[in-house]
Amino acid sequence: MKNSDNLLEVHPQEFVEFLNQANIRQFYFVFDRAQKKIIASHPELQPIADFILTDKRDFLEHEGLFFRVTEKYDTLLGAFVHRTVRGQAAGGVRFWQYDNLESYLRDGLRLAKGMTRKNALAGIWWGGGKGVISHNPSLDKNDPEIRAYLYRQYGEFLTALRGCYVTAEDAGTNVTDMHNVFSQTRFTTCIPAGVGGSGNPSVPTASGIVCGMEAALDFLNLGNLEGKTIAIQGLGNVGQPLVKFLFEKKVKKIVAADIYPELVDKTSAQFSEYNFEAYLVDRSDASILFTECDIVSPCATGAILNKTTIPKIQAKIICGAANNQLEDAARDDDLLHERGIVYVPDFLTNRMGIVTCADEQFGYVTSDPFIEQHLTRDWEFSIYQTTLRVLNESGKTGVPPARVAMRLADELSMQPHPIFGHRGQQIIDSLMNELFSE
Repeated sequence: MKNSDNLLEVHPQEFVEFLNQANIRQFYFVFDRAQKKIIASHPELQPIADFILTDKRDFLEHEGLFFRVTEKYDTLLGAFVHRTVRGQAAGGVRFWQYDNLESYLRDGLRLAKGMTRKNALAGIWWGGGKGVISHNPSLDKNDPEIRAYLYRQYGEFLTALRGCYVTAEDAGTNVTDMHNVFSQTRFTTCIPAGVGGSGNPSVPTASGIVCGMEAALDFLNLGNLEGKTIAIQGLGNVGQPLVKFLFEKKVKKIVAADIYPELVDKTSAQFSEYNFEAYLVDRSDASILFTECDIVSPCATGAILNKTTIPKIQAKIICGAANNQLEDAARDDDLLHERGIVYVPDFLTNRMGIVTCADEQFGYVTSDPFIEQHLTRDWEFSIYQTTLRVLNESGKTGVPPARVAMRLADELSMQPHPIFGHRGQQIIDSLMNELFSE
């Protein structure tokens, strides 16, 4: 591609080709609060900045979006920083494939905003951010050498960002990948236990989802999980331990679906003695959400609750680990509320991964009280109590629960870090004229 027309519509690799032709290896979009505009590092990219600024769905005054193209393999690396009032932007790095540049940017914007809200509701002194690596389809993403290179490059990228964003594990990324990130930067968590980290945070995340389910059942006066039927979309790092925890709670039946045959086979074998059914689906198949059951638990990718899927859902409760389950937060929250379906916002219940990551830098305690309190029923800010608070307010006011949770989270996200204040913005301001000058 030879010009900047329709950049948002092209595949990320075509965009990388455009960047190479323009001799752009790294670039940024930074929100100028005084002018209420987004400034692009390069004039050729200002049309993208203008599009982001006018977006009403996913953009919410994100402080800075930073990008780099790797020296080998032509892979686009991104760091999306939403709000750093409470502290450094924190959230995992996702390795994913996108159909066009717009979907890549929207995913990063939406995920970073969700992390701001998740961290704020969890009481963590971190802001919200997200990393996104766009998979180059010409590469074998399972090649250890390629992965090692890409994640080391991502670590170098983070070091250059000077700590305005701290990364961790997310979809498509594993503990080995995090070790490679860690080899090039200190701005990461969820690194392997062998080098002092907390490893994969998915198991505690699954525990938090159970707490959210129990709170929703209590809100509806439906008792506990015993005897209930659950449908789970996704049998990855969170979905598998979630199945285990639910059977420990004596649920009657679990139906699950995944796009990877090895995960379906592995989980089916693991729970062959239980009332468990799992089946293989393609990426566009959302039929698991329409299962006749008590609770649907989305634990795969986001934007799966929308005007197409919501009318077909039969469950009374939706509570899962996937980030950004609502395709359009305002519209889809209303649709669920109108149907009488209790939606437990994902950024409220899937906090345990980032809670574990936040605790990592302070050393380890057996049965750590700073982690365990989130899974209790008596702590004011636990998952259970926060879920009940949101659902009760929604019931009293008629405002859908996601909107209630977003309001609470946004208020908390504006509380300055008690020691460093809004340091993340200071870092971004210093980066604009130093890091990306060419």
